[in-house]
Amino acid sequence: MGVALAGRRRLIRLGAAVVVLALVAFGVVRALTAGAAPEESKAAETVEVDKGAVTTEVATTGTLQAAQTRSLSFAVSGTVETVKVRAGTTVTAGQVLATVDDTDAVEAVDDAQEALDDAREALTKASSTSSSTGCDVAAAYTTASASPSASASPSATATTSPTPTRTKTSKPSPTGTKTCSSSTSRGGDSGGDAILSAQQRVNAAEVTLEKAEEARDGATITAPIAGKIISVGGKVGSGATSGSTFITLADVYDMQISADFPEADADRLAVGQKAVITLADRAGETFDATVVQVDPVGTSDGTLTRFGVVLSFDDAPDELLIGQSANVRVTTGSKDDVLRVPSTAVHDVSGENGTVLKGGAATQVRLGLRGDQFTEIVSGLAAGDPVARSW
Repeated sequence: MGVALAGRRRLIRLGAAVVVLALVAFGVVRALTAGAAPEESKAAETVEVDKGAVTTEVATTGTLQAAQTRSLSFAVSGTVETVKVRAGTTVTAGQVLATVDDTDAVEAVDDAQEALDDAREALTKASSTSSSTGCDVAAAYTTASASPSASASPSATATTSPTPTRTKTSKPSPTGTKTCSSSTSRGGDSGGDAILSAQQRVNAAEVTLEKAEEARDGATITAPIAGKIISVGGKVGSGATSGSTFITLADVYDMQISADFPEADADRLAVGQKAVITLADRAGETFDATVVQVDPVGTSDGTLTRFGVVLSFDDAPDELLIGQSANVRVTTGSKDDVLRVPSTAVHDVSGENGTVLKGGAATQVRLGLRGDQFTEIVSGLAAGDPVARSW
């Protein structure tokens, strides 16, 4: 009986082993069959060659920046009296932003104005003195033609010659007109020198006044353009140095996008290409832009060389933030109404040649423009031909 029991146990164990082996075999077959079915289905999925647009694009992430930024400073050094803005303030052109103590500048303008008034008065006196001591040459020319002979009478008109000539001793003069002697002529030259000197003094005083007025006006910073204040470099009571940037102003009404592209993409970029911009804070919206600059020289971090690109909004939205990120997609090539297939259908690409699966057979085709979604077919297929979408 013990032998029978042991045999029964062996049979049970053997049956269990057979069941386990059967289950393992079933699992393996099921797995192999499940893996093959999608491949067959995938390989069988076909599309027809059609006509349409083919585009190529490159994409990256950039940041928004102002088209122009102004660094504003005082023209004179002094103590800051007022600061009417702070970082983030939106201003209009001509708005007063800050001032420094202009007491010294105003005094300098007053002094320069007084010096100019004195110089002009001196010029007037010099001109008047020269006129009172000079010769009436025009009158001498007129009276010289009255008679061909000279008269000894004091009241007679001197007529030494039909054409008056200058001598070192005398010049013809009309009755009652002072004769131009050599001493008078030298006096006239001195008068001309005095006028010239006075005029030079006036010119110098005018330049000094102009500079003083510029310095006085430079004690106030006004906004040259409308925009947003980026930074303010001081506060009321602090010292300001002439020529040092005190306020930075950005033109936020003409924003641009600054982006970097790897060299593999940059060689396809050119000024004038169209782009699409998306912003994180405006989900679902797209904005058209145009490439306005491509840097001719790249920058390298040791492993990758990138080229800077600047894009301008075709119609910029309002309330953009300087420095915010933007997704950039530039169209580098485009063709309309050409034969095309999905780009996933093309394999073994070598130059302008590639292979597609047509009717289950590999077919050589000649390629044109290759985009991310579609690839242009130049020859080897016709519209309506079925090709595998991917294989």
